[in-house]
Amino acid sequence: MHMKSQIEFLSEMMGQDDVIEQASRSMKAISHPLRLKILCILGEKEVSVQDIVESVGTSQSNISQHLAILRDKGVLKTRKDANKVYYRIGDARVLQLIKMMRDVFCHMSA
Repeated sequence: MHMKSQIEFLSEMMGQDDVIEQASRSMKAISHPLRLKILCILGEKEVSVQDIVESVGTSQSNISQHLAILRDKGVLKTRKDANKVYYRIGDARVLQLIKMMRDVFCHMSA
């Protein structure tokens, strides 16, 4: 199977303004340190807001604000079950990006 060169890939991307716009929105949304931490916690899992709050160690109000930004930009999807709200990464492209970022940044030893 032929792998596209980086130049071929970039020239295809240049003609897809909607894809570039979505990529830009996603990158802006995930660029905050707390949001990156949330995404590292989520990974490929679905996690409740309460579990995210416990893992991150800040207020539920603060976490909810950041989750709303990620949801509004199309990075996260939600599911409600009784009185719990669960979040997951909702865009396969973003999931791929987060997987790469997790490999590079989230598992680094100090």
